[in-house]
Amino acid sequence: MRIGEICTVPSSYCKGDETVQAAALLMRKHHVGDLVVIDQINEERIPVGILSDRDIVVSVIALGLDPASLLVGDIMSADLLTAAEDDDVYETIERMRFRGIRRVPVVNNGGGLSGIVSVDDLLEFLAEEMGELSRICSHQQSHEKRARQ
Repeated sequence: MRIGEICTVPSSYCKGDETVQAAALLMRKHHVGDLVVIDQINEERIPVGILSDRDIVVSVIALGLDPASLLVGDIMSADLLTAAEDDDVYETIERMRFRGIRRVPVVNNGGGLSGIVSVDDLLEFLAEEMGELSRICSHQQSHEKRARQ
């Protein structure tokens, strides 16, 4: 399966020159814990970073800084891992595990933001896969009962 089939679309985003307070308000409005930070290039929203609610707490609130005076670009995580829509789910999981990353922006062929995949999305996908595997056992047992009668 391809990552583009299970990612959350649309994803919430902001620009790096927005204030941290404005970003926090966007998170609240969209009920999300992260925003993909983008640069607008032509018609594409190119991911350049990610800002999580934890980044705001640890880098701003805990230090007593004013979120209205800081920019998203100042505190975002810029070491960004992205996945292409056509990337394999299991390869993406491995890359996330290796880097210790919980959320990955998904990009289209032009490098533009098309969605985001989180650990929660992947757990839901894997749970469905496990459910399908568990049905094999019950199907096999009923098939065996019919064959032996």
